[in-house]
Amino acid sequence: MSLSAQEKWELEEKALALREKVLRMIKASGSGHLGGALSATEILTALYFRIMKVDPQQPDWPERDRFVLSAGHKCLILYAALAEKGFLPESYLDTYGDLKSPLPGHPSMQKQPGVEANTGALGHGLSIAGGMAMGLRAQGKKNRVFVLMGDGEQAEGSNWEAAAAASYHKLDNLLAFVDRNGLQIGGKTTEVMSYEPLEDRWAAFGWSVKTIDGNDIEQVVEAIESAPFETGKPSVIIADTVKSKGLSFAEGDAAYHYWKAGADEMKTADADLKKAREILENARKGLK
Repeated sequence: MSLSAQEKWELEEKALALREKVLRMIKASGSGHLGGALSATEILTALYFRIMKVDPQQPDWPERDRFVLSAGHKCLILYAALAEKGFLPESYLDTYGDLKSPLPGHPSMQKQPGVEANTGALGHGLSIAGGMAMGLRAQGKKNRVFVLMGDGEQAEGSNWEAAAAASYHKLDNLLAFVDRNGLQIGGKTTEVMSYEPLEDRWAAFGWSVKTIDGNDIEQVVEAIESAPFETGKPSVIIADTVKSKGLSFAEGDAAYHYWKAGADEMKTADADLKKAREILENARKGLK
């Protein structure tokens, strides 16, 4: 289902709001895992504000869809989405980086409602999500399970055990994303431990695969809404993205995988997002 011009604008506005919240948390803490949070923004936006059945007033609602952030270090964008959706007070964002914050450096289901799994040891999220999908199917439920992995995370062997199991059990209620921004903390993913071509590798494990521009909200929504891509197969979206998308000085630079913000760069980041909001506001006027 294609987006109307109004729907596209609304989702792009949400994506910008999430980026602004990510910056707010980094201001509070002085640092954080910036790059992956911003590359995955459109994916989280589509899931939380278009696709998933969730209820902030009932975080444990049995009929909810599930989202697992396997790449737990990208938690800034998850916290931003949960705040924008109403799972947590926005004031919590200003506690990020504090030892007693309910928003730790990797997501914790014990500390924050709406977080479905404790993650951060890379490679475990797909196993958790697969187990959720199996459990829901065993209960006869139609709920869907979504999991977001990084491309550097593909080097974790447990991912491929989980991929084989999901295929064997025909978990077509499971949709995975690989945030292929091409960079990890040690540099280019293809130079650290290449798993390319990812499309062929996932297909060989029995998954149905689509590749999209992961920073194009229309492509993200269209791909998610078309899942499962094949009945009886789990689906994976290889999302080509830009690390630190939206910040001019940081885009495509592995140095901003984790950002310790300086005053000058923060000023530029504020200006970048302010300009992006002005562009959106001008676009909104054109919709009337």
